[in-house]
Amino acid sequence: MSESNLLFDWVSPDDLNDAVEIEKQGFPEDEAASIEAFRFRQSQAGNLFLGGYLVSGEQRRLIGYVCSTLSPATTLTHESMSTHVPGSSSICIHSICIAKEHTKQGFGSKLLKEYISRLQLAAKDPSTSYDRILLIAHEELRGFYEKAGFEWAGESSVKHGSRPWFEMRKILDSSNDATPLPPADIAPPLQGLPPGLWEALQKSSTSRNKPVPRPLSSFPGGIETLIQTTDTGISTNKFDLLCPRPGCGSIILKHGVAKWFERSSVQMEPSDQPGNPLLSKLPPSPQTTHWWLAGPSPMVFENIGFSRPVASLPPSDTGARLKLLICGECDLGPLGWCEEGGTEYWLACLRVGYHE
Repeated sequence: MSESNLLFDWVSPDDLNDAVEIEKQGFPEDEAASIEAFRFRQSQAGNLFLGGYLVSGEQRRLIGYVCSTLSPATTLTHESMSTHVPGSSSICIHSICIAKEHTKQGFGSKLLKEYISRLQLAAKDPSTSYDRILLIAHEELRGFYEKAGFEWAGESSVKHGSRPWFEMRKILDSSNDATPLPPADIAPPLQGLPPGLWEALQKSSTSRNKPVPRPLSSFPGGIETLIQTTDTGISTNKFDLLCPRPGCGSIILKHGVAKWFERSSVQMEPSDQPGNPLLSKLPPSPQTTHWWLAGPSPMVFENIGFSRPVASLPPSDTGARLKLLICGECDLGPLGWCEEGGTEYWLACLRVGYHE
């Protein structure tokens, strides 16, 4: 299995049955979680349920996952592992599991590395409270987790199954990389400014609260949850559309600006290149998928970037060359497309984040 065939994406409700089967392969019957537990974790903390997929042509298959919930507790207990408290500081990993036929190939290490990387990036976002990752493991897995940066905390009080569990933890770095200017480089406040205005102007833009994007897969009701219907019967986006990259949080479109359509999928990556692991894979054309349509001008966007016309991609139905839409702040993409010289801008519903 080559690394180019691996894709990491948030697990959707459609993949939960496959996840449960992998769980049964990896854990004894008295330790394996139920489908009800998986549904709870995915519906309540979909942005903490990461899957690893093996991609073959236009198909992908779940071969591993890691799932967590949040707790304000600083250690794992039965209570902290049976609830989900949004906005909490401890990420409680419930399981990391790889399909039996794909074990001992380094896939577990890659999956955990990707998961930690995403959480570390999210921890630097001022709108999250992530401080630590907690998990319990059997003693023979100590070396595996220590290589990933976890520290041994000793035997856990959690009793689950017949064997003892040991707690391990990893502290996340939530410090911001931006270095403030020394006092000598900051000009004194101008006379006559309203109280507090100068201090507000001196705050780094990185300290402003940024919304945390939720993927489409984290909404139990699916796309229907994200649509609102106007008095004239037009379906529009109920929530703000964001860049899906954890830690970016850039608002792309405000709520109510885009119209929802289900239409044929569009190839936005050259067939010989793997897609970005942060972006969900779209179905092949002529299968349909969900889109947000904005227009008639780029001025409707809060933040967007455009590529040059891409000659290596198939043209649109009208024969026009495609330009790709990317996040204007972090350049993540493609999030959508438009025709060269066109006035319609299409964002894939699967490739943007949502903020209520």
